[in-house]
Amino acid sequence: MKRGLLILLVLLLGIQMMAVAAVDDDIPLIFRDNRFYNESLRLSNLARLAFDAGEYDASTRYSEEAIRYAELSDEFVRLRLKVWETDKALTAAGRRMDYATSVNAATRYPTQYTQARTAYNDARSFRAAQSWDEAIESAHRVLEILAFLGDEEYVDSGEGGVYSLPAQYTVRTWSSVRDCLWNIAGRPWAYNDPFKWKLLYEANKSKLPQANNPDLIHPGMVIDIPSIKGEVRQGMWDAGRSYTPFK
Repeated sequence: MKRGLLILLVLLLGIQMMAVAAVDDDIPLIFRDNRFYNESLRLSNLARLAFDAGEYDASTRYSEEAIRYAELSDEFVRLRLKVWETDKALTAAGRRMDYATSVNAATRYPTQYTQARTAYNDARSFRAAQSWDEAIESAHRVLEILAFLGDEEYVDSGEGGVYSLPAQYTVRTWSSVRDCLWNIAGRPWAYNDPFKWKLLYEANKSKLPQANNPDLIHPGMVIDIPSIKGEVRQGMWDAGRSYTPFK
């Protein structure tokens, strides 16, 4: 009997220690509150009730099952945390690649951009293969390769700050500003040349109400302004900002 009670106490202590680990505040609640953990708590309560009732054999069985489910919970939490960490790293790498694309890094820094693109594709492939550590390492590699880019949206010109050229523009009404692809292309923050309207047309053809009609654009449409000379372009045009004219 004494040996059975000792085993039971050890089992209950093990359950309690795993329960404390399972509710670590650093672990998101959605992972901590899982079906394995909840089942381990249910079985632990049954073990205590059986113990109090003097049903020591039943209490021992409940305790052993409770520990088994607590271990399953630990395995589940470890896996979900690894997936979570992987997805966070991939999201950060994806945003960095988007930024590199927006500042035309493929043309300006082709070697680094190609290396980063390769690392990002590797990270996605590892993620699909559930190779979590390799995916995280490759995603971090993207950030390391592109770290030199910094944040180029705001540039100190020495004459008060100026912003890099916009990558997008929201079409306004013809009656207020005479918006059409010809006029948009001619604005200093676009191409400073209305004859480059075809560049806007080709970049935005799929967005137009009628793909074969470049004259038909509507207020509220978001027009992409692609980089054509390696110039830095980022973000939406803002009437309150000062831009360096395109040259």
